[in-house]
Amino acid sequence: MLLTGWGRTEPTMASVYEPANQSELASLLAQSPARGTIARGLGRSYNNAAQNDGGQVVVTTRVNRITDFDTEAGIAVCEAGVSLEQLMVAGLPAGWFVPVSPGTRQVTVGGAIAADVHGKNHHSAGSFARHVRWFDLLLPGGHERRITPENDPRIFWATAGGMGLTGIIVRAAVQLTKVQTSRLAVDTVRTTDIDQALAYLADTDESYTYSVAWLDCLASGAHLGRSVITSGDFAQPGDLPPRARRKPLEFRPTALLSAPRWCPPGLVNKHTVALANEAWYRKAPRRREGEIQTIGAFFHPLDGIRDWNRVHGPAGFRQYQFVVPLSADSMVRRALERISRARAPSFVTVLKRFGPGDDGFLSFPMAGWTLALDFPARTPGLAGLLAALDEDVVSAGGRVYLAKDSRLRADALAAMYPRLPEFRRVRAEIDPAGVMASDLSRRLTL
Repeated sequence: MLLTGWGRTEPTMASVYEPANQSELASLLAQSPARGTIARGLGRSYNNAAQNDGGQVVVTTRVNRITDFDTEAGIAVCEAGVSLEQLMVAGLPAGWFVPVSPGTRQVTVGGAIAADVHGKNHHSAGSFARHVRWFDLLLPGGHERRITPENDPRIFWATAGGMGLTGIIVRAAVQLTKVQTSRLAVDTVRTTDIDQALAYLADTDESYTYSVAWLDCLASGAHLGRSVITSGDFAQPGDLPPRARRKPLEFRPTALLSAPRWCPPGLVNKHTVALANEAWYRKAPRRREGEIQTIGAFFHPLDGIRDWNRVHGPAGFRQYQFVVPLSADSMVRRALERISRARAPSFVTVLKRFGPGDDGFLSFPMAGWTLALDFPARTPGLAGLLAALDEDVVSAGGRVYLAKDSRLRADALAAMYPRLPEFRRVRAEIDPAGVMASDLSRRLTL
C-alpha cells in the first residue's frame, strides 16, 4: 500500500497489516522483514513517522478495547489502538476527560505516547506521557514487558517521544482528568501584534488551564503577529445554559462536513489565506468572557471537517512546529518577520506557551514558546524559508517537533536534541538488529 502522513507528502510503499488481536501483532513483529517494522495508528503524524518504504507497517486500530476503567480513580486501561475520542466517549459520562489533547481527537493512545503529544494545557499539565501510569511494550526481540517510569525509566522515556522505535506499545494505563461538565467557559481577547500576544499569554499563564493564540502569519509592520487568544477552563454545571444542565456531561463527537475528495492545486495561497485571516481577525471580539463552548469547538475545530487535509490539493502541505526557550521570545518575532516577508501562507498558525518538559529523550516540549504553521508544499521558496528557520531555532536553543517534521537534516536534529545519543544507546541495546524502522528514522538516522 502507498502511504503518506497527514501532510500527504513523500508517499512510499510498504506491506500493511491490520492485526485483530495481540497475538497476531506479536506474530507480525516476529516475522519482521529486512527493512523492519513500524506501528501506525490513525495516521495523524504529519510526516513519514509511520511509513516504512519497502518494509512492514502494522496498523493498530483494530486492537482498540478499553479493558478496564476505574470510574472512582479515573484510570483507564486500554489497548494501544484506542483513540482519544474513544476515551472521551467512555470517560465523560463518569466525569473524566483525557489529560492532554492535541488539535485532533483522532489519535491513538499508542501514538500519543510515541509522540508524547501536547495540548493547550501544557503550561499546566505537561505532555501526555506524564499521565501514563504504565504501558506494555512488545520489544523488538518478541517478548512483552510492562514499563513504568519507576521500574525502567530509560525505556519509558526512550519510548515516550521515541516515535515508535523502541517496540510496539500494546496497552497502557492512563490517568484521566476530573471534570464537572463537557463544556468549557472560554475568554477571548484580540491582540494587535505579537508583543501584546506574548505578554498576554505570559501574564495569564496561571489563570487558565487551557490557552492558545491564533496568529495572522501574513500581517506585517505594526500588526505583525496580530492574534486571537482563547483561554478557558471546564465549566461548572451552574455556568451552563438551562437546557444543557440537564445533561452536563453529554458529548457527541461528529464531523459536520467533509472536504471534497479532490481540491485544485493552489486553493490555499497567499491571497486566499490573507482574506481568510482578515475575516477571522475582524470577526473575533476585542474581548469576550465566559462563552460556553463544546469540546469539539474549543479543542478540535478541524475535526468538524472530515479529511480537511485535502484542501491543500494533491501536493499536500508541510507543518512546521518549533519551540524555543522563554528567554528567546525575540526569535518568535523574527520567525514571523521571515514568514510575512516571504508571503508564505500558513492555513493555521498557532502560538502556545509551554511549561517545563518531561524526561523523554526525544520529547518535544520544553519551557518556552511554540509556534506551529502549515504551508502548502508548493509554496515558492518554502525550502529556503524553513532552512533559515531551522538555523534560528538552533541558535536560540530550540527544537522542531518530530511528529510534524518532514524535511529536517540529521545534523540539525543532533543540535536540537542533546539527549539523542542516549536515545540511540537505548535503542541499540533493546533492538540491536534494527527491527523497528521507519522512513523518519532513516532520514534522521535516529
